[in-house]
Amino acid sequence: MFRSSPPRAALAVPIRLAALLLAALVVSACGESSGKVGELRTAAAERGDVQVSISATGTLRALSTVDVGTQVSGQVSSVEVDFNDRVVAGQVIARIDPANLETRRAQADADLASARASLIEAQARLKQTEVDLRRKRELEARKLVSASDLDLAQAMRDEAAARVGSAQATIKQRAAGLADTQLDLDNSVIRSPVDGVVLLRSVEPGQTVAASLQTPVLFRIAEDLTRMQIDLSIDESDVGQIREGLPVRFTVDAFPERSFAGSVHQVRLAATMLQNVVTFPVVVEVSNPDGVLLPGMTANAEIEVARRNDVLRVPNAALRFTPQGVEVPATTAGAGGGWADDLAREAQALALNAQQQAALDGVLDQMRERARQRQAAMAGARAGAAPAGAASGPPAGAAAGAGGDWRTRMQQMVKTQLEPFRTTLDERQRLAWDAALEQVLNARRVTVWVLDAGKPAARAVRAGVSDATHTEILGDALQPGAQVIVGAAVSG
Repeated sequence: MFRSSPPRAALAVPIRLAALLLAALVVSACGESSGKVGELRTAAAERGDVQVSISATGTLRALSTVDVGTQVSGQVSSVEVDFNDRVVAGQVIARIDPANLETRRAQADADLASARASLIEAQARLKQTEVDLRRKRELEARKLVSASDLDLAQAMRDEAAARVGSAQATIKQRAAGLADTQLDLDNSVIRSPVDGVVLLRSVEPGQTVAASLQTPVLFRIAEDLTRMQIDLSIDESDVGQIREGLPVRFTVDAFPERSFAGSVHQVRLAATMLQNVVTFPVVVEVSNPDGVLLPGMTANAEIEVARRNDVLRVPNAALRFTPQGVEVPATTAGAGGGWADDLAREAQALALNAQQQAALDGVLDQMRERARQRQAAMAGARAGAAPAGAASGPPAGAAAGAGGDWRTRMQQMVKTQLEPFRTTLDERQRLAWDAALEQVLNARRVTVWVLDAGKPAARAVRAGVSDATHTEILGDALQPGAQVIVGAAVSG
């Protein structure tokens, strides 16, 4: 029995549907891999504060701590103070049994009395020999004694005079011995050398102390706990940013919700190397008027090395974003606004008088004119010799590694031009101006991308200081409210 095959027209419909479905899948796959446009994430450029800090951990201690020991050996007869007691200079804090020292003083006193008696005896002998010598001279003049008798009397007189001198020296020696013994007796009463607080007491009544080889530490006294210091260890990569007077904020574990203030007092030169890591000690002075900070506490400190208030800032992610497949225009290699405009804005915080403002305006006008001439010369050189799209930078012919040297020379030239204006500033203005000048001249040239009419557009800017989240933007190339691109989120 033969089974009939289906008609050809009936098979054509499923085949056509399968082909259409396969084509749709291919088109869909090709479209998804070749170019779905991702969504751009943006953030507004805004005005705010940028703070750069260096974090470190250190230990609190008193500004001045005195270790009190004993200069004499003996048994401690009494201890007059305890831990945390406040003491004043000269106050008795301990006593050593003086019995042995009093015996030595009595012996030294007796030796001095004996020396004085010997002096009296020697003086009497001297008088006797002088009388005998005078008599022998009278007899020798009348030829009643021989010359040898006269010589013998002279020698006896000289010997008696020498004995008087020896007795006088012995008295001085015995007196010095008595004074030394009396000093040891006085030192058996241990007194506080300074006003302060007892931090350590390492002696008890009845304990024997020996001061013959090394002076033992019996007490440790902190002079003034209302002023303390923190000893920080700063890595060598960060120590170059630290200078005296920088503000410091820190916390301690005992008061985690409270922030304390201090300032950098000293950057010490005694470097320490531990496991090939070099650190430098930095001393921070802090005020402790209420006495809540105690010696030995661990301080978690942040040294503020730079702070810019009310400046234009963008998120740090904006400096890292570059759209794929978009060529950065050559014009972005330069920075807008110019150093002169940035310096003029920085000078507004100095409260310049009319003479100072006139001096600054004259220098900045010269800088702007030189910048215009330099840009015109570079533009002409690029149009005649450089290929289209070449980026601006150091003068043509500079070595590949000479860009940094060229920038250094430019910075030094700007400082030289501004020196006449700097001489008109007082000390406070000069310090603020030097800091602002360094920040402006060391600003980095970077490119940020903004959303312009729905498309990424490059903006050349100069970046100032950066903290963990934001970077300062100098110049006028970017305005507050501009939507800077911080990343791309590809939609699924």
